Amino acid sequence: MNVPDQVLERSAETAAKLQLVDCDIHPSLKHRQALHPYLEKRWRDHLDTYGSLAHCVYAGRGGPYPRFTPETARRDAWPPNGNPPGSDLEFMKVQHLDAHDIRFGILEPIVGANNARNTDLSAALCTATNDWQVDEFTSKDKRLKASIHIGAEDAELAVEEIERRAGDRNFAQIQLGSRSVEPIGRKRYWPIFEAAQRNDMPIGFHVGGPSPYAPSPSGWPDYYIEDHHVLTHSAHAQVASMILEGVFELFPKVRVVMIEAGFAWVPPLAWRLDNHWRKMRSETPLCKRPPSEYLKQNVWFTTQPAEEPEHREDLRLLFELIGFDRMMFATDYPHWDFDDPQRALAMPMSDAERRMLFHDNAMNFYANLD
Repeated sequence: MNVPDQVLERSAETAAKLQLVDCDIHPSLKHRQALHPYLEKRWRDHLDTYGSLAHCVYAGRGGPYPRFTPETARRDAWPPNGNPPGSDLEFMKVQHLDAHDIRFGILEPIVGANNARNTDLSAALCTATNDWQVDEFTSKDKRLKASIHIGAEDAELAVEEIERRAGDRNFAQIQLGSRSVEPIGRKRYWPIFEAAQRNDMPIGFHVGGPSPYAPSPSGWPDYYIEDHHVLTHSAHAQVASMILEGVFELFPKVRVVMIEAGFAWVPPLAWRLDNHWRKMRSETPLCKRPPSEYLKQNVWFTTQPAEEPEHREDLRLLFELIGFDRMMFATDYPHWDFDDPQRALAMPMSDAERRMLFHDNAMNFYANLD
């Protein structure tokens, strides 16, 4: 059954009246040395002399695909001063925060701070990134909330940074990438989850992150469309790892959100994991309940990039299968695949469901918003 146009029009009118929480806004550095003022001289000298050996799969500073040129951004996202998209707060206010009536926006810095193979350097860069977020953004606009940027590969240093920021109302969550050197449910990462639970800080897993391996389980993709798609696979793997290796059993109050990873994969993952768990549950003693129950208890998802099935009712069914209470709106501003809140998610929704999706779920999920 097709959705009547007047129903969608009413939904758009409701959206226009809502203050939104945007769970994925990307701040950018004005230039390569923008973090230098926040680094000790030792690390400034190190970067100027040796650079940073990245813990990632591509040579050089960026990647080889068109999305990286230029700046992964929409064409209209360059500020008038010529600085990179996402680096100018005043332009961000006009183009996004004010234009879309954003009540709160969660910053997701992707500045390479957690990519260094030298974990001491990575920790210093993450600390600098967190100081920079406050200095350049959250202290100047209370609508913006920072993410505690950490490097997962040294859990001890990561926990130190979490403890340093916990309780600071500038920060709403801990930020990790969806790619890591090992599956994130491994024991060596558990101190991060323990610190998150102790400090009541949610963890946002943004797609990407440091990994020394080919992005596809079958090797290197030939095309950007392949590379872009397999980003979601890392989110599947991390969710399965956390559930099966007992993270949510050991730390039951931990809440995580998978950011910019799509969501059509969530119901079949739950069905498949439940089916396998019933047959092989003896292998995973720390997964004491059907995996789908942990999904419903501990895991949330952001909407961007919004799935776009041919029939609008199919999108609604997908939300119902996952749960409207598990979904939170995101735009990915200022990136090229930005989801406009007035145009994304064209499906029938009640006013209550729309409020949950665009506002209430995030207000309940994140720390330090209101």
